[in-house]
Amino acid sequence: MKILIVDDEPDVVKVVRMSFQVQEPTWEAVAAYDGEDALAVFEKEQPDLVLLDVMMPEMSGFDVLQELRLFSDVPVIMLTAKDDEIDKVMGLNLGADDYITKPFGHLELLARVKAVLRRAQGIPLTHELPFSSGRVHVDFERRQVTVGGEPVSLTGTEYRLLYHLVRNAGQVLPHETLLARVWGREYTDEIDYLKVYVSRLRNKLEQDPHNPEYILTEYGLGYWFRKA
Repeated sequence: MKILIVDDEPDVVKVVRMSFQVQEPTWEAVAAYDGEDALAVFEKEQPDLVLLDVMMPEMSGFDVLQELRLFSDVPVIMLTAKDDEIDKVMGLNLGADDYITKPFGHLELLARVKAVLRRAQGIPLTHELPFSSGRVHVDFERRQVTVGGEPVSLTGTEYRLLYHLVRNAGQVLPHETLLARVWGREYTDEIDYLKVYVSRLRNKLEQDPHNPEYILTEYGLGYWFRKA
């Protein structure tokens, strides 16, 4: 496992790198200290996950994330000294997988990294019968999703969310249930995560994301997927 740590504070990079060396000695940690350097190191090292500081001079973490998402779906965890909901939603909308606020504990960081890596793997292939509703078709055995016969590319987290929705089609799944199943029990209060990913799925599956036909909202409770 190779982790790219991007932060303009060398002390932060040093502490995170030492933490991984102690707790996960088989992992390799590489570093970059500004946005431009981060993109160059990423292309050279091809890491499995990026820890990306938001507040950097010249090229912010958001700018780096936008560039990365043009060519890579690598998991990204944003690091920030601000516990700002707007920043969190912005990062998730740009394609971040998680968000952690400084200062953070070593065990908390390690748990977040492992959770993101687990989600990125998606749901294992199964021999369940395919699911269809209208133009949406999910082949669990191949882990393929099509809309109107056209393939749709989903990230690991997006597929996990869709999997639980369609496996319970017609049934309302509460926010807390979806968050626990997709992100983990420690994320049950992170409603913003769920809202962002539901929006991302709607943009990929619905003809009109603002007037959804498949992924429906039960206000104040949760979401459900329309049966065929």
